[in-house]
Amino acid sequence: MPNKLGFWLIWILFSVYAFIFAPPDRPDTLQLILKLSTGDWQGTNALIVALFNLMGIFPFIYACMLASDGRGQKVPAWLFASLSFLAGAFILLPYFALREPNPTFIGKKNRLISLLESRWTGIGVTAIASYFLFYGFANGNWADFFQQWQTSRFIHVMSLDFCMLSLLFPWLLSDDMERRGMSSDRFFTFIALVPLVGALIYLCLRSPLIESEQEATA
Repeated sequence: MPNKLGFWLIWILFSVYAFIFAPPDRPDTLQLILKLSTGDWQGTNALIVALFNLMGIFPFIYACMLASDGRGQKVPAWLFASLSFLAGAFILLPYFALREPNPTFIGKKNRLISLLESRWTGIGVTAIASYFLFYGFANGNWADFFQQWQTSRFIHVMSLDFCMLSLLFPWLLSDDMERRGMSSDRFFTFIALVPLVGALIYLCLRSPLIESEQEATA
């Protein structure tokens, strides 16, 4: 119960800060979003390009985790996973507040779960994320990024959303490892403490789900 209340409180504070106290939006925000979405990156800081695209990778990482975590939950994990591509942590925080501990996978894997938990899926996601990490760090302008972070609500909130998604991941990690019979405390600590990269490594290395003969109810 304290954890649930904590997630609701974080969600409220995060939302209030993002929509009330974050810097105001700049006049060119919609134009910037359009350019980023269509791949027209010329003249745009590479760090912003990388961050925008990684914010599409992170929800996919969560989809790979929620596919099995949602089995047996009272709330539809697939709905939160889908909407997180649009709203990031703003939609995932309520899921964390509503979900129950789920260290056992009930029933057999369906096609979607098999696809999202595949090691090859993890490798593919890691390859794409690695490209944008390299692109951003190799070509980005940190002074310009910090200036835009201070003056643009879009950049400011997107950066905080990235940090929030990084901080939330360990709350799913423990149950996911237990569903797979993985019990290494050192491995958990390493994955939990390395933002994004730790999650990518986990998707590539995690053991298969341990299925049961019990019928799934969700």
